[in-house]
Amino acid sequence: MKKIWNVWTDISLVIRILIGLIIGAILGLVVPQATAVAILGDIFVGALKAIAPLLVFFLIISSLSNAKNSHGGVIRTVIVMYMFSTFLAAIVAVIASTIFPVEMVLVDAVTDTAAPQGVVEVLKNLVMNVVSNPVASIMNANYIGILAWAVLIGMAFKAANETTKSVLNDVSNGLSTVVSWIINLAPFGILGLVFSTVSQNGLDIFASYGKLLAVLVGSMLFIFFVTNPILVYWCIRKNPYPLIFKCLKKSALTAFFTRSSAANIPVNMKACEEFGLDKDTYSVTIPLGATINMDGAAITITVMTLATAATLGISVDIPSAIILSILATLSACGASGVAGGSLLLIPLACSLFGIPDTVSYQVVAVGFIIGVVQDSVETALNSSSDLLLSASAEMRQWRLNGKEIKF
Repeated sequence: MKKIWNVWTDISLVIRILIGLIIGAILGLVVPQATAVAILGDIFVGALKAIAPLLVFFLIISSLSNAKNSHGGVIRTVIVMYMFSTFLAAIVAVIASTIFPVEMVLVDAVTDTAAPQGVVEVLKNLVMNVVSNPVASIMNANYIGILAWAVLIGMAFKAANETTKSVLNDVSNGLSTVVSWIINLAPFGILGLVFSTVSQNGLDIFASYGKLLAVLVGSMLFIFFVTNPILVYWCIRKNPYPLIFKCLKKSALTAFFTRSSAANIPVNMKACEEFGLDKDTYSVTIPLGATINMDGAAITITVMTLATAATLGISVDIPSAIILSILATLSACGASGVAGGSLLLIPLACSLFGIPDTVSYQVVAVGFIIGVVQDSVETALNSSSDLLLSASAEMRQWRLNGKEIKF
């Protein structure tokens, strides 16, 4: 059995995932009635989501309690890059929507969901998530609460004896090992996820929304291949694309299919370890990125809102576009704390132009229709950018300290 496992793990994970992807797509087209195959995807995502909160909680506590040096400078750099990148994404979405205006054929409204009534409510939700019961935060995968409590507990444990710190470190290492086992089974999970998508939707369901998807996906790809490289170059003063493609390989692929930044946190943690990054830093910046680094969400909110305005013949001037970009940035940071994510923040942005809920909820319904593609690309951008910007910020510190940058 061990020999079989070793042979399996010796094959590149990307190759294994691609094989699972192809088999899943074929089965979805040929035997769509074999719904039992989809269980593989549910098990894989469920396992990642189950272990991720515990992993993040103990990683942060262990890292802070055992930290010997200050890493505040790197963490501050990462936070600034996260926020600037998200705002830049909203600006790019405004420009793309202006150059390629989209008008939608609206469908029936979604009536069983509730969006936030204002940005104050979004920010209130964020603050309340911070002070949520730590046990409840772990159970409900509230990463904002997990991060806040883990930081406080980790700082408190700095005064603990070495035996206690060693136990915390052993627990985090054990959880990391469990995650590596789950990740090695990703090809089977992705097989199930792809089967479920193809068997339910086919390959041509999105034809009528092609232009809207093109603007959304095009804006997201522009961020990853044009604006993010500029930020990375500012950090490392080297060709950024080798690091970008490595992050795509390590993070974006799994995030695309799991469609969950939370589920992809362990994947990013493992990639940071392989990059040789400091555990004390990335154990904080990666889960932080899963809550505030939301380039894809900012793009979705902005593009869908401007498409609604174009459909209704509402003219959007430059000051209004700037206000929308700021609103989308703040709202996107709260997307992880809102059920339905970025889509349910669309009515909030639409209200800026006086668009009634009866219309904006129809736009939300359109979002759910194209969500298989939109949400997958959005999550791939969000999660892989967490890895990319965290790595870039630390490599910037390497450069300033005269250390050779390798990736």
